[in-house]
Amino acid sequence: MTIKRLLLIGLTLLAIMFSGLSLLSSWQKPQFQGRLELYQTNIILQAQAWQPEDSSDNSIQTIQESILGTNPLESAIKQYEEASKSVNANLQTIKKELAKLQSSASTRISPEKKRLQKSVQEQRKLLAEVNLRWGILQAQQQEIDKAITTWNQLQQHSEINSQYLETAQVLSGMWSQPPSLFPKAEQLIQQNLDNWFRSTALEQLYQLQQRQEALLSLKIAQQEAATQALLKLAIIATIPTLTAFLGLILLVYLVVQRLLKGRESLLAKNADLVWSTPWNWEIIIQVFVVGFFLMGQLFIPELLSILPIPRGTGNARIEAFTVLVSYLLVAFGCLSILYFSIRRFFPLPENWFRFYIFSNWVLWGLGGYCTALPIVVIVSLINQKLWQGQGGSNPLLQMALESRDNTALGIFFLTAAIAAPLFEEFLFRGFLLPSLTRYMSVWGAIFVSSLLFAAAHLSLSEILPLTALGMVLGIVYTRSRNLLSSMLLHSLWNSGTLISLFLLGSNG
Repeated sequence: MTIKRLLLIGLTLLAIMFSGLSLLSSWQKPQFQGRLELYQTNIILQAQAWQPEDSSDNSIQTIQESILGTNPLESAIKQYEEASKSVNANLQTIKKELAKLQSSASTRISPEKKRLQKSVQEQRKLLAEVNLRWGILQAQQQEIDKAITTWNQLQQHSEINSQYLETAQVLSGMWSQPPSLFPKAEQLIQQNLDNWFRSTALEQLYQLQQRQEALLSLKIAQQEAATQALLKLAIIATIPTLTAFLGLILLVYLVVQRLLKGRESLLAKNADLVWSTPWNWEIIIQVFVVGFFLMGQLFIPELLSILPIPRGTGNARIEAFTVLVSYLLVAFGCLSILYFSIRRFFPLPENWFRFYIFSNWVLWGLGGYCTALPIVVIVSLINQKLWQGQGGSNPLLQMALESRDNTALGIFFLTAAIAAPLFEEFLFRGFLLPSLTRYMSVWGAIFVSSLLFAAAHLSLSEILPLTALGMVLGIVYTRSRNLLSSMLLHSLWNSGTLISLFLLGSNG
């Protein structure tokens, strides 16, 4: 065995160990889906305040109920109760891990300790936000005693930011009998609550203060915000639903066509046509382990750590730009290694890295997106039940959701909707999938490349849905034999996700 092979085997084992540890560590992190559902719940609460000009029109009320549900307050209480329990459980788990590290003999602050300390702060902040809102929901359902208990329990967490504790005290006083008002009540509500929760708390405050003009202005603002929220919900709910319905019809058509036409069907097109692969497994491992793993997980992060890039500033533009630069560096490094690894095989055999503009790649991309939506949604629902809110998520999603800066959002969009589809499709579908057909069938290559595509995101909770998405991407590419089709599908998928996040996060 050559030194090169021994080195590749060693690096592969290192990559597997590192990736495995990263995946296992993601188990302790909450899924992004939980936060996303709370954002959507907040918009629903905002939208329920909408009052049509003609209140006697039953059709409008029916449409409103179909979008918001029959009892949005009750549903919101259940979600916030579950969120509070989940955040509290996560907080206790992280604190235990941190205590273990702090009990060790070493006094050095390790990166892991810093990460856990930051996670504790984030979870405490989230717990405060969730419990403040949960109490308001309980109060609106006339469960005043429960609401006051929720706020009082929050005040017992002395380690939480004092502003949240003071806000809990303000809310508890406002809904107590007799009520008690604090001097900074309005300021604290404005600072620490938002959207429907802020409006509800201010309405209670203004009523107690008998400020009729302020109440009138608040009602007008609530109606405007409710109209915008209802429109956002209609967009978020209607477009994906129609697309998924179209995708289901397309799936049924493809399956029926496969049964009736056999090898002449679209699903069977190029299904057994393998690529002529001039390189062996060493090149595949070299590209993925050295190019993708070492570049993405070790070299580029170390390079960025020594560059004079401001960190921890909370500046959304800097964070977005850092993400874009790091991604482009990883892509450049990986593709460079790919080029130098296979250049001795130039010119490549037919069908490698094909980009045909004048073909039906747009139809393949659009059709693939429609069919991917119902498949991934179903898999995601099953996946969510399996992981029970754990397993971590892509941090880019959280940053995109919470960003209020249009420039930062534009940079996030450039990263996720353009850079990621181009690079990942070129690597996973353009190189890996065809290379694997040297050792397995096309279907086997689709599955293995999809699994590696999912694992590369280093999030346990995303393995199943991303594998499902990867398989649709693989099927689209192998049938169309055009990378533009899978790139379009990938771009549409990421774009749809980002647009939904923007609409949810912009609810103000």
